[in-house]
Amino acid sequence: MGRGPFNTLSSTPPPMTAWAKARYDAAKPGIGKRAQPLGNDPIMGCDPIGYPRIAFYNAYPMEFVQTKDRLLEFFSFFYVHRTIWLDGRKLPDDPEPTWYGDSVGHWEGNTLVVESNGFNDQSWLDNDGHPHSDQMTLEERFQRVDHDTIEARMTLTDPKAYTAPWVSEVTKWTLNPDKKMREDLCAPSDEAKYREDMRVPAAQTK
Repeated sequence: MGRGPFNTLSSTPPPMTAWAKARYDAAKPGIGKRAQPLGNDPIMGCDPIGYPRIAFYNAYPMEFVQTKDRLLEFFSFFYVHRTIWLDGRKLPDDPEPTWYGDSVGHWEGNTLVVESNGFNDQSWLDNDGHPHSDQMTLEERFQRVDHDTIEARMTLTDPKAYTAPWVSEVTKWTLNPDKKMREDLCAPSDEAKYREDMRVPAAQTK
Protein backbone atom coordinates (compact mmCIF):
# COMPACT_ATOMS: atom_id res chain seq x y z
CA MET A 1 0.00 0.00 0.00
CA GLY A 2 1.34 3.42 -0.91
CA ARG A 3 0.46 6.92 0.26
CA GLY A 4 0.57 10.11 -1.71
CA PRO A 5 1.21 12.68 -2.88
CA PHE A 6 2.32 14.80 0.12
CA ASN A 7 5.54 14.56 2.14
CA THR A 8 4.18 16.56 5.07
CA LEU A 9 0.80 17.17 6.67
CA SER A 10 0.02 20.04 4.31
CA SER A 11 1.75 22.81 2.42
CA THR A 12 0.40 25.47 4.81
CA PRO A 13 1.36 24.77 8.44
CA PRO A 14 -0.13 26.93 11.18
CA PRO A 15 2.04 29.64 12.73
CA MET A 16 4.81 28.34 14.96
CA THR A 17 5.42 29.43 18.52
CA ALA A 18 8.74 31.03 19.42
CA TRP A 19 9.90 27.66 20.81
CA ALA A 20 9.12 25.87 17.54
CA LYS A 21 10.50 28.67 15.34
CA ALA A 22 13.85 28.47 17.13
CA ARG A 23 13.97 24.72 16.53
CA TYR A 24 12.93 25.09 12.91
CA ASP A 25 15.60 27.72 12.28
CA ALA A 26 18.22 25.42 13.82
CA ALA A 27 17.16 22.48 11.63
CA LYS A 28 19.44 21.78 8.66
CA PRO A 29 17.63 19.31 6.38
CA GLY A 30 19.57 16.91 4.20
CA ILE A 31 16.95 16.90 1.43
CA GLY A 32 14.34 19.31 0.14
CA LYS A 33 14.32 23.05 -0.46
CA ARG A 34 16.55 23.84 2.55
CA ALA A 35 18.94 20.91 1.96
CA GLN A 36 22.52 20.96 3.22
CA PRO A 37 24.83 17.97 2.59
CA LEU A 38 26.08 18.05 6.18
CA GLY A 39 22.73 18.75 7.77
CA ASN A 40 21.44 17.70 11.19
CA ASP A 41 18.34 15.72 10.25
CA PRO A 42 18.05 13.08 13.01
CA ILE A 43 17.61 10.30 10.45
CA MET A 44 21.02 11.17 8.96
CA GLY A 45 22.46 9.53 12.08
CA CYS A 46 19.96 6.65 11.92
CA ASP A 47 17.77 7.91 14.76
CA PRO A 48 14.22 6.54 14.42
CA ILE A 49 12.20 8.57 11.93
CA GLY A 50 9.18 8.74 14.24
CA TYR A 51 5.50 9.28 13.56
CA PRO A 52 3.85 10.80 11.59
CA ARG A 53 6.87 11.53 9.38
CA ILE A 54 7.37 7.90 8.41
CA ALA A 55 3.86 7.84 6.90
CA PHE A 56 4.85 10.49 4.36
CA TYR A 57 7.41 8.38 2.46
CA ASN A 58 5.10 7.26 -0.30
CA ALA A 59 7.87 5.63 -2.34
CA TYR A 60 8.07 2.89 0.30
CA PRO A 61 5.27 0.39 0.88
CA MET A 62 3.44 -0.18 4.14
CA GLU A 63 0.75 -2.61 5.24
CA PHE A 64 -1.96 -2.99 7.86
CA VAL A 65 -2.36 -6.27 9.76
CA GLN A 66 -5.40 -6.60 12.04
CA THR A 67 -5.80 -9.03 14.94
CA LYS A 68 -8.71 -9.30 17.37
CA ASP A 69 -7.44 -6.53 19.66
CA ARG A 70 -5.02 -4.39 17.66
CA LEU A 71 -4.07 -3.02 14.26
CA LEU A 72 -0.41 -3.25 13.31
CA GLU A 73 0.94 -0.75 10.81
CA PHE A 74 4.16 -2.02 9.22
CA PHE A 75 6.49 0.33 7.35
CA SER A 76 9.11 -0.85 4.89
CA PHE A 77 11.13 2.36 5.36
CA PHE A 78 13.26 1.98 8.51
CA TYR A 79 11.59 -1.47 8.88
CA VAL A 80 9.41 -0.61 11.89
CA HIS A 81 5.84 -1.11 13.04
CA ARG A 82 3.28 0.84 15.03
CA THR A 83 0.56 -0.66 17.24
CA ILE A 84 -2.97 0.77 17.32
CA TRP A 85 -4.97 -0.83 20.15
CA LEU A 86 -8.61 -1.65 19.38
CA ASP A 87 -9.55 -3.29 22.69
CA GLY A 88 -11.29 -0.29 24.24
CA ARG A 89 -8.41 0.98 26.34
CA LYS A 90 -7.83 4.70 26.84
CA LEU A 91 -4.68 6.62 26.10
CA PRO A 92 -2.32 6.82 29.11
CA ASP A 93 -2.60 10.01 31.16
CA ASP A 94 1.15 10.18 31.84
CA PRO A 95 2.84 8.25 29.03
CA GLU A 96 6.53 7.48 28.76
CA PRO A 97 7.56 9.48 25.66
CA THR A 98 8.63 7.34 22.71
CA TRP A 99 9.39 7.81 19.01
CA TYR A 100 6.05 6.36 17.86
CA GLY A 101 3.83 7.22 20.80
CA ASP A 102 0.79 5.37 22.14
CA SER A 103 -2.22 4.84 19.86
CA VAL A 104 -5.78 3.63 20.40
CA GLY A 105 -8.54 3.31 17.83
CA HIS A 106 -12.31 2.99 17.65
CA TRP A 107 -14.89 2.83 14.91
CA GLU A 108 -17.40 5.55 14.09
CA GLY A 109 -19.53 3.85 11.45
CA ASN A 110 -17.10 2.88 8.70
CA THR A 111 -14.43 5.36 9.82
CA LEU A 112 -11.52 4.22 11.97
CA VAL A 113 -10.58 7.01 14.39
CA VAL A 114 -7.08 6.75 15.86
CA GLU A 115 -5.89 8.93 18.74
CA SER A 116 -2.24 9.12 19.76
CA ASN A 117 -0.08 10.76 22.42
CA GLY A 118 3.14 9.98 24.28
CA PHE A 119 5.60 11.18 21.64
CA ASN A 120 9.08 12.40 22.49
CA ASP A 121 10.27 15.64 20.88
CA GLN A 122 13.36 14.24 19.14
CA SER A 123 11.95 13.57 15.67
CA TRP A 124 10.98 15.97 12.90
CA LEU A 125 7.51 16.09 11.38
CA ASP A 126 8.82 16.21 7.80
CA ASN A 127 11.90 16.58 5.62
CA ASP A 128 11.81 20.36 6.02
CA GLY A 129 12.51 20.18 9.74
CA HIS A 130 9.17 21.19 11.25
CA PRO A 131 9.43 20.32 14.96
CA HIS A 132 6.98 19.01 17.51
CA SER A 133 7.04 18.80 21.30
CA ASP A 134 6.17 16.03 23.74
CA GLN A 135 2.76 17.68 24.07
CA MET A 136 1.81 16.65 20.53
CA THR A 137 -1.37 14.64 20.05
CA LEU A 138 -2.75 13.23 16.81
CA GLU A 139 -6.18 12.29 15.56
CA GLU A 140 -6.35 10.24 12.37
CA ARG A 141 -9.48 9.26 10.47
CA PHE A 142 -9.24 6.37 8.00
CA GLN A 143 -12.07 5.41 5.66
CA ARG A 144 -11.98 2.68 3.04
CA VAL A 145 -13.78 4.25 0.09
CA ASP A 146 -13.41 1.26 -2.24
CA HIS A 147 -11.59 -2.07 -2.37
CA ASP A 148 -8.22 -0.54 -3.26
CA THR A 149 -8.38 2.87 -1.60
CA ILE A 150 -8.25 4.26 1.94
CA GLU A 151 -8.68 7.98 2.49
CA ALA A 152 -7.08 9.53 5.54
CA ARG A 153 -6.94 12.87 7.31
CA MET A 154 -4.75 13.77 10.27
CA THR A 155 -5.10 16.57 12.82
CA LEU A 156 -2.00 17.42 14.86
CA THR A 157 -2.43 19.47 18.03
CA ASP A 158 0.66 20.77 19.80
CA PRO A 159 0.17 24.01 21.75
CA LYS A 160 3.87 24.22 22.61
CA ALA A 161 4.84 24.25 18.93
CA TYR A 162 1.87 25.61 16.93
CA THR A 163 -0.72 28.28 17.61
CA ALA A 164 -3.52 26.21 16.04
CA PRO A 165 -4.12 22.57 15.11
CA TRP A 166 -2.37 21.46 11.91
CA VAL A 167 -4.94 19.70 9.72
CA SER A 168 -3.55 17.57 6.93
CA GLU A 169 -4.68 17.28 3.36
CA VAL A 170 -7.00 14.37 2.61
CA THR A 171 -4.61 11.70 1.37
CA LYS A 172 -5.08 8.32 -0.25
CA TRP A 173 -3.58 4.94 0.61
CA THR A 174 -3.73 2.81 -2.53
CA LEU A 175 -3.48 -0.96 -2.65
CA ASN A 176 -0.53 -2.00 -4.80
CA PRO A 177 0.06 -5.78 -4.78
CA ASP A 178 3.18 -5.35 -6.93
CA LYS A 179 4.99 -3.42 -4.21
CA LYS A 180 6.63 -5.80 -1.77
CA MET A 181 7.66 -5.11 1.79
CA ARG A 182 11.39 -5.32 2.21
CA GLU A 183 13.98 -4.84 4.93
CA ASP A 184 15.08 -1.22 4.65
CA LEU A 185 17.06 -0.64 7.82
CA CYS A 186 19.14 2.42 8.61
CA ALA A 187 22.48 0.97 9.70
CA PRO A 188 24.81 3.51 11.38
CA SER A 189 27.85 2.00 9.64
CA ASP A 190 26.21 2.40 6.22
CA GLU A 191 25.13 5.95 7.02
CA ALA A 192 28.68 6.83 8.15
CA LYS A 193 30.08 5.44 4.88
CA TYR A 194 27.52 7.40 2.87
CA ARG A 195 28.46 10.57 4.72
CA GLU A 196 32.16 9.97 4.02
CA ASP A 197 31.71 9.08 0.35
CA MET A 198 28.86 11.39 -0.64
CA ARG A 199 27.90 14.12 1.82
CA VAL A 200 31.37 15.39 2.74
CA PRO A 201 32.52 15.63 -0.92
CA ALA A 202 29.23 17.33 -1.83
CA ALA A 203 29.72 19.89 0.94
CA GLN A 204 33.23 20.66 -0.31
CA THR A 205 32.13 21.21 -3.91
CA LYS A 206 32.01 24.87 -4.84
